[in-house]
Amino acid sequence: MKEIREQLFQLQDKDYKAFHGKLIPNISPERIIGVRTPALRSFAKELLREAKKDDAVQKQIDAFLSELPHQYYDENNLHAFLIEGIKDYDACIAALDRFLPYVDNWATCDMMSPKVLARHTDLLLSAVQGWLASSAPYAVRFGIEVLMRYYLDDLFEVTYLDWAAEKCCDEYYINMMVAWYFATALAKQYEATLPYLEEHRLPEWTHHKAIRKAIESNRITPEQKEYLRTLIE
Repeated sequence: MKEIREQLFQLQDKDYKAFHGKLIPNISPERIIGVRTPALRSFAKELLREAKKDDAVQKQIDAFLSELPHQYYDENNLHAFLIEGIKDYDACIAALDRFLPYVDNWATCDMMSPKVLARHTDLLLSAVQGWLASSAPYAVRFGIEVLMRYYLDDLFEVTYLDWAAEKCCDEYYINMMVAWYFATALAKQYEATLPYLEEHRLPEWTHHKAIRKAIESNRITPEQKEYLRTLIE
């Protein structure tokens, strides 16, 4: 929507635009407005507050969310934060399913964390399986991230490790998330996760990256780190 885009340009920080563009090299600099994340989150919250009082603002938001793909990186991030404001679980999943195929970078993918998902972990696994089966790389990445966020503690099952391991492919940003997932799994479910590294069930690059990230973690004991180092020598 033109009005929302104009407001984003009013929040532009050109120094931030130049700096942040280096962090997402697959996005053309021309597609980055340069809105700092706190300002973008505040803008999303302001829109959602106004929408409760003004139907015109709600229609503006609805039009913006339906207008895919967006031209600018910052519009995608705003879209992600507006999804975070959806409090109905089914509506949130529907919005994610519409949006994820259009996500084109790791930052937009990783910053999106709708709170409503945490209240429906019994239903969420079905959505996760759908994202993991997607041909859209950032839908897959998001699915692995959700597994990492919600299913490595009390809700953990060994089969989820298989779900993540099976997603290794030629996509760098998927493999990086798989490595991050296994590094976190080592910190939280060490005994269950260790055989995947001992038996080299992951491709070599992902195997090495997962171990290196685990070794950097404060949640891995010195003894565990010493042993993990033997698995990449």
